[in-house]
Amino acid sequence: MTRGRYRWALAVVAVSAFMITMDNTVVANAMPTIMSDLDMSNSAKDWVATSYILAFSCLMIAGGRLTDVYGCRAVFVSGMVVFTAASAVCGLAPDSATLILARVTQGAGAALALPATQVMVTVGRTDKQRSLGTIVWVGAASSAIALGPTIGGLIVQQWSWGWIFLINIVPGALVVLLGLAVLTGTGENRDARVDLPGVLISATMLFAFTYGLESANRYGWADPSVLSVFALAAVALASFVLVESWAVDPMIDLRFFRNRVFTGGLVSQMLYGIGFNGMIFYSATFLQRFLGFSPPEAGLVMLPPAIAIMVMTPVAFWLAAKLGPRPAIGGGLALMAFGMFLFSTIQRGDGYAELMPGVMIVGVGAAMGMPLVMYVLKAVPEHQAGVASGVINVVREASGAFGIAIVGLLIHHVPERGASPAELETFRDGTAAGLVLGAALVLVGGLVSGLTLPSRRGWAGPRHGRNAPIVADRPARPERPARSERPAPPEGWYEPYVPDDVPVDVPRVEPRGDAW
Repeated sequence: MTRGRYRWALAVVAVSAFMITMDNTVVANAMPTIMSDLDMSNSAKDWVATSYILAFSCLMIAGGRLTDVYGCRAVFVSGMVVFTAASAVCGLAPDSATLILARVTQGAGAALALPATQVMVTVGRTDKQRSLGTIVWVGAASSAIALGPTIGGLIVQQWSWGWIFLINIVPGALVVLLGLAVLTGTGENRDARVDLPGVLISATMLFAFTYGLESANRYGWADPSVLSVFALAAVALASFVLVESWAVDPMIDLRFFRNRVFTGGLVSQMLYGIGFNGMIFYSATFLQRFLGFSPPEAGLVMLPPAIAIMVMTPVAFWLAAKLGPRPAIGGGLALMAFGMFLFSTIQRGDGYAELMPGVMIVGVGAAMGMPLVMYVLKAVPEHQAGVASGVINVVREASGAFGIAIVGLLIHHVPERGASPAELETFRDGTAAGLVLGAALVLVGGLVSGLTLPSRRGWAGPRHGRNAPIVADRPARPERPARSERPAPPEGWYEPYVPDDVPVDVPRVEPRGDAW
């Protein structure tokens, strides 16, 4: 690919990654309006938010496998067509059931397209192109998460809530046309296969666990239906481990988890994502219902941290390379946890001046956690980076669903507009407790990063023979060449007997003569 075509490919990556990731959080500020217009229950509200993330997470690795089989061009274009069409249905949905179904379809299309965008910027690229592509991808995705509520709030203030989805149509069509023009079938391998049992079992596991968390909030943890759903999640997890252990071509190679950097990075990413996504989703509703902000005003609260993330992400990669990932990422997540704690102390009557310190610290700390993706990918051999990429994207998306569910456990009820002061205070206490819980999880993620990520600067992963996670994949030790056999002596000649265990200081007697 020429330099000009690569720049166009970066544009495709940036726009599509931004669109796909923005739909994780764009509904946050619009949710009160959607609930009112569609007469939606609190349960339906949670499913509108989590259905997209669940479908996205469950099918992400399958999308990566399809990219390996058919190439990034075909899979990316197909995924963006599905995503764009489903966005149109979301924007025109007449009821909550249609909206939830369309969000599931939207997530399925996103699961096809997003892994292909990573293939575009990594496979067959120079080190400089790969670094630039990773920063573009991470920067677009991370800024979209923070900007989603702002964009959603501004749209709802000016137009119908459906436009938070309808705005995807024009850029979606453009990236499809541009993808057809500039992309190639990078990564095509028709010998690869989709691990269908693994896909189905993992989808069941994620669905059951998230549904159990959401149901526990409504029915209580001791309810038999809630316990049965968690039991299903546990059985699905055990089945997944068993199936993947015996699969010829598994969806996830479980031997990856032997590596400390890989496993620790995933745990940190999960905890960090739970706290960040939980705060982004619930803060928009909290600002509107408790402080009385309009949707645009609530969205503007998240604009400065979004800018901080965009500006600080390249700096975070630089600091991780110079200082080492342990202090850079671990310290950044600790800073983010402190910002979330500050945000949880909001009181009635607070304005932008009181809100900004907390959200700005969260933005800077969140940016410092962005290099986690790179170090997890570095922890596996390069020829297996595609599978690792799928795993970490599943963790990123699943953490969003878990963040909404876990933080939501402490927010028992979202009050209507005009609620009594006592009801609003109960809502504030629950939101504050959820934010503190999220901050604690982020802090634990920072501690895990500090204990498991590489401590040295410039760590390059197993490509230089270190930290290879899978013993079976290391090059086999070359066998010592067999000792050449001496030709048999002519018949009639006598060879003196010399035992093999002769001491070293006793010279071995060799036969003499010209017959040898």
